Amino acid sequence: MVSTPQLAQTQTPYTSMAPNKQNCRSKISSIFSDGFLFAGGSIVALLVVWTFWSFMTTSPNTDPGFFTPTTSKKSILETPVDPVSTGFNLRYDPPDPTFYDDPDLGYTMEKPIKNWDEKRRQWLKLHPSFIPGAKKRVMMVSGSQSTPCKNPIGDHLLLRFFKNKVDYCRIHGYDIFYNNILLQPKMWSFWAKMPAVKAAMIAHPESEWIWWVDSDAAFTDMDFTLPLDRYKAHNFVVHGWEKLLYEQQSWTSINAGVFLIRNCQWSMDLMEAWAKMGPQSPEYDKWGEILRTTFKDKIFQESDDQSGLAYLLLKEKEKWGDKIYVEGEYYFEGYWVEIVGTLDNNITDKYLLIEKGEPRLRRRHAERVSESYVKVWEEHLKDAGYGRYSWRRPFITHFTGCQPCSGDHNQMYSGETCFDAMQKALNFADNQVLRKYGYMHKDLLDSSSVFPVPFDFPA
Repeated sequence: MVSTPQLAQTQTPYTSMAPNKQNCRSKISSIFSDGFLFAGGSIVALLVVWTFWSFMTTSPNTDPGFFTPTTSKKSILETPVDPVSTGFNLRYDPPDPTFYDDPDLGYTMEKPIKNWDEKRRQWLKLHPSFIPGAKKRVMMVSGSQSTPCKNPIGDHLLLRFFKNKVDYCRIHGYDIFYNNILLQPKMWSFWAKMPAVKAAMIAHPESEWIWWVDSDAAFTDMDFTLPLDRYKAHNFVVHGWEKLLYEQQSWTSINAGVFLIRNCQWSMDLMEAWAKMGPQSPEYDKWGEILRTTFKDKIFQESDDQSGLAYLLLKEKEKWGDKIYVEGEYYFEGYWVEIVGTLDNNITDKYLLIEKGEPRLRRRHAERVSESYVKVWEEHLKDAGYGRYSWRRPFITHFTGCQPCSGDHNQMYSGETCFDAMQKALNFADNQVLRKYGYMHKDLLDSSSVFPVPFDFPA
């Protein structure tokens, strides 16, 4: 298998429609000197103009309080807004009972959910404005601790990582939920993501996919979109290498810091089985022994989420393996050490060279239509190569071991090395965003300075 090819595919982001109410006043003067016939004609003419002007200056609206002269307020309240023309109807929640009305429904990991697929289908049936595009709708989830960071610059770094995710979601029309509370106090550290993911699945039945991204992972290709079509037969996507997993049985064969999970009953069952290895389980210590025995390169005793997932793939492949996609053909998440050094020379220079020869990519455009330029990029990136030696932008750069909040980084590298690398990657991504606003960083190690981008840059 090739190690890291990057695929590109576009999606049409959801764009909400905002109200645009305007009131028109008209003043009708009576002209008695010309008689009642002229006055009557003037009134009729003005009424026609007023009606035409009101129609032209009022746009379709999802507000149930808004109604046109030809539609009663009562019918608007009772009828869902056309989802094709106006998007989601955020003010329509019928009184019909749904799974939310079940007092036995639990958001916690301790309360299993059954018949989730049917529950989601019923909810969507009652909320038809969310049905178009539902099969490719993605909700991003991330999070960090609830207390201030021990590292003096840790909170600043987490804010920048969060901004990076918000930028990506805004560009591609994704919702994002950022959690900074231990929803299950006993599921700390890397296990804390699981209660947040389950809660997001229940809170967002309109979303087909929940996308967990660790707080220390940064998007470094803001144009790339998930190739969801290749995952249509799967329910879980994780970055890794199958050969390393099945032949060498390494716990580092996958990385559970970034994963895509389908909002379905199979996923609920997977998380239930996975969570049984966590610190809230009475079998936590036993699982620590099992995982350390199974994976010979695992040097620490405790049971962790990554080893647990690898165990399910290795030992219960028939039950879970067919629906789990181990993505090794692009940087679904990539180790920062092998990425950061390529950002400000090889990759940047190649992209600038392409732009110099392609007027379509130099054209200024609104951020909302950024995805329309992906196909143009692909025309020039098809020969970029794949893997570690590719000069494509890496999709996600993961700062595994840097611990930006605590500062307790892996002793393999210094804190300064981690900080400089994070700053460089975040500014590299930020340049792709700021460019739409007319500015860029000149130096990737200088986060505070930008320059105005000249017209037709970089030609």
